[in-house]
Amino acid sequence: MDFDLSEEQRLLQESVGKLIADEYDFEQRKAYAKEPTGFSLARWAQFAELGLLGIPFPESLGGSGGSAVETMIVMEAFGRGLVLEPYLATVVLCGGILLRAGSAAQQRELIPAIAAGKLHFALAHGERQARYDLADVATAARTTSGGWTLNGRKAVVLHGDSADRLVVSARSAGAERDRSGVSLFLVDAKAPGVSIQGYPTVDGLRAAEIELKDVKVGPDALIGERDGGLEIVERAIDAGIAALAAEAVGAMTAMHEITVDYLKTRKQFGVAIGTFQALQHRAVDMLVALEQARSMAYLATMMAEEPDPAERRRAISAAKVQIGRSVRFVGQQSIQLHGGIGMTMEYKIGHYFKRVSMIDTLFGDAEHHLALVAGAGGLVDPL
Repeated sequence: MDFDLSEEQRLLQESVGKLIADEYDFEQRKAYAKEPTGFSLARWAQFAELGLLGIPFPESLGGSGGSAVETMIVMEAFGRGLVLEPYLATVVLCGGILLRAGSAAQQRELIPAIAAGKLHFALAHGERQARYDLADVATAARTTSGGWTLNGRKAVVLHGDSADRLVVSARSAGAERDRSGVSLFLVDAKAPGVSIQGYPTVDGLRAAEIELKDVKVGPDALIGERDGGLEIVERAIDAGIAALAAEAVGAMTAMHEITVDYLKTRKQFGVAIGTFQALQHRAVDMLVALEQARSMAYLATMMAEEPDPAERRRAISAAKVQIGRSVRFVGQQSIQLHGGIGMTMEYKIGHYFKRVSMIDTLFGDAEHHLALVAGAGGLVDPL
C-alpha cells in the first residue's frame, strides 16, 4: 500500500508546517491563550484565508474538497504547535455533522460561513452521567406547535463558550440509554434559555458547561432524521478521533525532538547526558512508541470514512488504544529525561504532556477503547 503524499498534499504539509513554525511558537501561544476567546481570532482568520477551514468541504460550499488525509496533515501540524483554535470542534466535528446530515438549506447557510472563519461551532453532546457512552443522553426534546423545546445539561463542551452556534443532541424518544430516539438540533448560543459557563481545561484550551432551559427552536433546526442522531454523532466522533490521533503524533514528534535536543545540551559530570547509553535507549524507545502511534493514526485516517460502522469503529478504537499507550509513554519519558525543568509552567514540554494526556481521555481513554476492540473480536478477524 502506498502511503506517500501527493504533490498537493506535500505542498499543504509544507505550508501549514511553515505557518505554525513562524506564527505559533511557545511564547505566541501563551499570548493567544490570554485573549478573551482563549485563542487568536487573527490566526483563525488566517487559517480561513489559507483555506484550512474549508478543507473537508466541497468547492460548491466554499471548501476545497479535501479528504481525511488533508485533515490529518493539518492536525499533525497543529499538534506540533499546540494550536488552541477550535478546528476540531468547528470544522471536524460540527462541520462534519452538517456535511453528512445537514439539509441543503443548512449546508448552504452554514458551511461557507465555517470555511470563511465567520462562525464558530461546538458539539454539545456529552453529559455528566454518560462518561464515554455516546448513547446516554438525558437532555430532552419535546415537540411543540412551533417546533421543539429543549431541556437538559451538557458537560465539557469543547470551545462551548466561544461558539456562535451549538449542535445539541437531545432525546426525542425512548429511554436514557437507548440507541434510537436521539435527535440533533442547531441552537443559537445566545438563544433565550441557553446558559454557558466557560472554563480553561488542563491543556490550555477551553470548554463549557451548558444548560438548556425551555430553549425553543423551529422545525428547521433539526439536523438529519428525527430519532436518528446517534449514528451521525458516532461517525463525527470517529472522524474526530482520527484527527486527534494525527494531532497526538504531531505533539509526540515535537516532544521527542525537544527531548533529544535537551539530552545533547544538558551536561552532567562534564559531559552531555545524551552520551549515557541508558538515556539513549530511552530516547529510542520513545521513537518506537511514536512510530507505532503514527502507523495507527494512518489506519484511523484511512478508516474515518468507512461506511460500515462496525469496521470503522473497530479500527478507530484500535488506533485510540495505541495513541493512548504511546502518549503516556512518550510523555512520561519526556518529563523524566528533562528532570525538574520538565515540571515547570515556563517550559513547553510539560504543556505538550498535558495536551497529549487530554487527547488520551477525550472520547474514551485507551482502556475504554481496548474493551470495545475486545468486544468486537479484535482488530483482525480470525482465520
